[in-house]
Amino acid sequence: MAATVVLYMKTPPDAATLSALIDKLEDPVTDLVRRDSLFRKLGLTDDDVATRDQVIATLVKHKALLQRPIVVTPKRAIVGRPKARIVELLEGIDRPAS
Repeated sequence: MAATVVLYMKTPPDAATLSALIDKLEDPVTDLVRRDSLFRKLGLTDDDVATRDQVIATLVKHKALLQRPIVVTPKRAIVGRPKARIVELLEGIDRPAS
């Protein structure tokens, strides 16, 4: 299976793309937002990114807050932290459903 790497700073996801990703996301939607120094500098709190709509609005406005890596398959999406989750996801792609 070929992979496509999206450099989100050069081609940031729009609201529709984020919504489609969230539809597949196995993690809580709030996990898509990095809680780093920029998050704090912007004065954001967990209450500002508590819902799907808030997460989408925040990430469209502040693309650098998108958690990474995000790994998306045709049916699933995960935040790839820790890295072992990526391996588990990709190993499961070719397995038949049990």
